[in-house]
Parts: sequence; C-alpha cells; structure tokens
Amino acid sequence: MDVEEISFEAEEKMEKAVEFLRAEFRGIRTGRASTSLVEHIKVDYYGSTAPLKQVANLSTPEANLIVIKPFDASSLKDIEKAIIASSLGVTPSNDGRIVRLLLPPLSGERRTMLAQQIKQMAEQGRVSIRNSRRDANKQLDQAEKNKTISEDERDEAKKDMDELTKKYVAKIDEVLQAKTDEIMEI
Repeated sequence: MDVEEISFEAEEKMEKAVEFLRAEFRGIRTGRASTSLVEHIKVDYYGSTAPLKQVANLSTPEANLIVIKPFDASSLKDIEKAIIASSLGVTPSNDGRIVRLLLPPLSGERRTMLAQQIKQMAEQGRVSIRNSRRDANKQLDQAEKNKTISEDERDEAKKDMDELTKKYVAKIDEVLQAKTDEIMEI
C-alpha cells in the first residue's frame, strides 16, 4: 500500500467512529421527546425481529410525548413488550390503536448521570480514532521496511496522521459538547 491509501483508509475509519458516536448519541434521552429514542428498539414481529421504525409510524406531537402507531394493530402488544424490555425506562400506555410514551422531565441527578455516560462513550470514540492512527502507523512502518516508501515519506505521513487524529478527536469533542449542552439545558 502507498501512503495515500493508508491515509485514506485511516481517515475513513476515523469518520466512521465519529458517525457511530453521533448515532449512539441520538439514542440518548434529553429533555425533549425524539423518535430516535425508540426507532431502533427491536420488536418481535411475525416470528422475526425488526426495528420499531419498520413496524410503526413514529411521531412527537408534543415536546414530552412519543406516539407509536403500528402498521398492524395486532403487533401492539409486541411493541409494548419491546419498549418495556428496552433501557428507555418509560412505561408505554396503549389505547388499542396507538402506544403513547410520556417522557417525564429529567432530574438534575439524571442529567449528570447522562452527561457522564456520554463522556465515556466519547472516550471510546477517541480510543477508536487513536487505534486507527496506530494501525496506519504500523502500515507505514511496514511499507518503509518493505522499501515501498522512503523513511522521509514515512515520517511525513506519520505527522499527517497525527494531524488527522487531532482533527477527528476535535470532531468528537464538538459532538460531545453539543450533546452535553442539550442534556443539561433545562
């Protein structure tokens, strides 16, 4: 592999780490209701599991309410079971046609716990980015050892890799700060 391929592959892995963190953060509850809190909950649907968004319409008519309208009314009980089994911590109410999730406001203590949880998730993202850099540096060392690139090219590529790592760690920090602000706002 040449330097450009190694750099491209590392940057791709780093971008995926940031996108994964963003997706994980969408599932973290804040003060407002969001369909992203429930859309990935797995529901037993006719003998197989499917994400909730594939078996029902999801909406948020109010800031603290999520409404789930199943495509098939017979799956209402399965949807309720899946929500109760999830880590959402909200009890669904069912009127025979739709499921309502009333999200209570977060307490200060719960907000602090969520902030700590997302900090840990962000650190895992940073570790993933640093691992991508480490792997790329190993590939650069191997390429230099195999005489496909020079020592100067390797050293320059490692400097570029460090800059790329700083850039993506900064992106993780931005995503973390935005989610922390969202959780802590009252």
